Amino acid sequence: MMSQIIFILTALIVIALSVRYYGRIVQNIRLGREIRLKGDVTWRLKQVLLIGFAQKKMFKNLLPAVFHLFIYIAFLITVTELIEIFTDGIFGYHRFFASYLGWFYTFIISSIEFLSVLAFVATLVFLSRRNVIKIGRFWNPDLKGWPFRDANLILLGEIILILSIFTMNGADLVLQGRMPEHYHPAGPFLISRFFESFFNHFGTNTLVILERTGWWGHILVVFGFLLYLPFSKHLHIIFSFVNLYFTPKNQRGEMENMPLITNEVKSMLGLSDPEVIQNAPEQIPDFGANDVTGLTWKNILDAYTCTECGRCTAACPPNITGKLLSPRKIVMSVRDRAEEAGNYVRKQKKQSKVKTDIPQTAVNDGKSLFDYISKEEIFACTTCNACVEACPVHINPLDVILQMRRYEVLTNASGPSDWITMFTNLENNGSVWQIPAARSAWIQQD
Repeated sequence: MMSQIIFILTALIVIALSVRYYGRIVQNIRLGREIRLKGDVTWRLKQVLLIGFAQKKMFKNLLPAVFHLFIYIAFLITVTELIEIFTDGIFGYHRFFASYLGWFYTFIISSIEFLSVLAFVATLVFLSRRNVIKIGRFWNPDLKGWPFRDANLILLGEIILILSIFTMNGADLVLQGRMPEHYHPAGPFLISRFFESFFNHFGTNTLVILERTGWWGHILVVFGFLLYLPFSKHLHIIFSFVNLYFTPKNQRGEMENMPLITNEVKSMLGLSDPEVIQNAPEQIPDFGANDVTGLTWKNILDAYTCTECGRCTAACPPNITGKLLSPRKIVMSVRDRAEEAGNYVRKQKKQSKVKTDIPQTAVNDGKSLFDYISKEEIFACTTCNACVEACPVHINPLDVILQMRRYEVLTNASGPSDWITMFTNLENNGSVWQIPAARSAWIQQD
């Protein structure tokens, strides 16, 4: 009974903290402006199935994709065992489903064990890729410090989880023979049966402790993951499916036009749209974005979905040629700024005791995205879309770069000197070159 009470209290605390932590992330995402996304429900679900569940884009790089698949499938299948652990923990049963499912239960747990072995191998491979082989994209400057430790902590947590599973199943298998009245016969399982002779060396009381240690170790690691994910890049385990569902159905490389600017260009050619002029705001608005409130909520969702895998940066031509730009760092900076802005607004809200949602205009802490992302970075981008194409979960770093670049050029009238000269020539002469005659002079009849 005491074990049930401890489990229920622990679960309730974890659920309460999870609601709080994940709720903050949702608030941060809602700091972004609204956007209309293209694509019907059928198309969106197809993206979730193909890119999310089927891992389609991961297989552009075969070797890591296969090992990632081992961990991914093991994660999905292990969820079925968690259902039983929760049932046992709340009601005080031991392997509740074993008596009802019979041989199928043995098959399920054996499958989990088989996948756990594959996941264990994959975890060791990923640890070696990061710490021994030292793959280049894992050692870029933007991953120094916490981001690098974060990945290792999760991988070590997976090892503890796998060891807990086999400790629980191995000890349980021996206890089924010694105490069948308390441990329902459910084995032998595919992998843990090979450890039976090892566990046979222990006394019954020691085995009970080992079995409970494995059981509690399993669930506590899961609880730990749940509370840790809001502070980790591994939040993509949850948010990648959401992000894929809300991916706009645009052509790769398609950029969002600004109606006012488009109409201004058309007016130069005598093609302006009267409706756009009629609906134009009285004051000239800010173009682009200098903070997370100027980005869309989808941009911020992208940032929280980022796996920090570095495929975008590895594919970026400016980064390859030594430029400062790193698309991964751009996305990570958006997330960092969203965290800072969200915390500031919540603090202001708490001090004023206001209970309404966080308004975008409340972010007035004197900081912006340009405190995280330099102008050199955004102007190094060639808008080639290599980063967008490389991302396995459809994150778009380019859109953030364009929005910040538009703000710098159109709102601040600033930018690289050669760009400003080009824009001035276009505005005055209709050509990027400073020519004395009108661009269309050559077609004029003498």
